[in-house]
Amino acid sequence: MIFFGRESPENAVREHVDHYHAERNHQGLGNELIEPSEVSATCDGRIECCERLGGMLKFYHRRAA
Repeated sequence: MIFFGRESPENAVREHVDHYHAERNHQGLGNELIEPSEVSATCDGRIECCERLGGMLKFYHRRAA
């Protein structure tokens, strides 16, 4: 990654922390999220890939039906 100015690395750290806590499964927690969202999970809906930091961090979620 190439950073320009002070805001670039601050944004990268913020994006990584958000991903780490709310979007990444953790094996030590039984493949659960540290801070799960309030949205209830369903088995219906299309699975979508979301990206952070230009695609360096990826996660998948099921779109609400």
